[in-house]
Amino acid sequence: MNRDGIPDCSALLSTPLTQALGCRYPIVQTAMGWVADANLVTATTRAGGFGFLAGATIEPHKLEDEIRKVIAATGGANFGLNFHMFQENAAQCVDLAIKYKLRAVSYGRGPDKKTIARFKQAGVLCIPTVGALKHAVKAVELGADMVTIQGGEGGGHTGGVPTTILLPQVLDAVKVPVIAAGGYSTGRGLAAALAAGAAGIAMGTRFLMTTDAPTPRPTLERYVAVDDPQKIRVTLAVDGMRHRMIDNPFIRRLEAAGPVGRLAIALKSAWAWKAQTGMSLGHMFGVLRQAIKEDAGAVSQTVMSANQPVLLQRSMVQGLPDEGILPSGQVAAAIGELQSCEEVIHGIASEAEACLARLYARLETPRERAPA
Repeated sequence: MNRDGIPDCSALLSTPLTQALGCRYPIVQTAMGWVADANLVTATTRAGGFGFLAGATIEPHKLEDEIRKVIAATGGANFGLNFHMFQENAAQCVDLAIKYKLRAVSYGRGPDKKTIARFKQAGVLCIPTVGALKHAVKAVELGADMVTIQGGEGGGHTGGVPTTILLPQVLDAVKVPVIAAGGYSTGRGLAAALAAGAAGIAMGTRFLMTTDAPTPRPTLERYVAVDDPQKIRVTLAVDGMRHRMIDNPFIRRLEAAGPVGRLAIALKSAWAWKAQTGMSLGHMFGVLRQAIKEDAGAVSQTVMSANQPVLLQRSMVQGLPDEGILPSGQVAAAIGELQSCEEVIHGIASEAEACLARLYARLETPRERAPA
């Protein structure tokens, strides 16, 4: 135990991830929109994991304050910032990560080589998240220091390849440390990932389902209540891309609607939250005219994609799980209670150490000679 009462990481859990990111355990908390705020990242960091702030959904005028909160609460910048280059304040995210010398940045649709070079010059590690082998290879070519691979079991935007297939493919194809995501919530899972060659695991749903997450109680209760992985399914109805989420009335209504009906739902949702989306009556009629001239399905997909942060805000901020979307990995069905980040991280680390110790013990136990 160290002076903070946190168990020290044994050699079994010391990996290129812990060495590069300076965390005790090879456990990463991903940047879930409206969930990964300063408090969750602080709790993760104090417990020995590595957390990413969700820069894509933190309001620009609040982002720097959130970064400073974590630094003040943890005594350093040993955490990361997630962002996407298509968000309006992407340049601000880049500048703040460099200004505060954050340990790492994560991203999906990532920066170009020039921006990545800026991060490298500042000592900020680049850790993109990918869901396909070709994207992992491309990310490394652009300069990624590590890659997080998310299998199809993972929540939110996700690929179609299971983690058990994607992880070995990427491990064979790249020379940088690989972090496994999609389907992890236990020490057994961490031990399996490390045994396969991963440098650690990344989890979103498991951290969302903690007492340190800011998610409203009604929404958390919906996550805990799910006990069938088949009810955490993939839909294309939100923006035409693969989303894994908990089944709810809103998604079923979207899927049942035709192109015009889906557009109506998208516009109604945007209008209800016009302050956040910038929707005006004139803009709404303009979109309808565009749909009449062009393809209503394509237009509704565009509107819904732009409206997605608001749909997520309804469940994750407003506490209305039936009126928004509920991104989730299938692993939510295996989680029956809410724990603190500290309990989650230490429990996973302890179980993983025990699993790996048993595995190594087999090498030290003489095998009985088989009869001739």
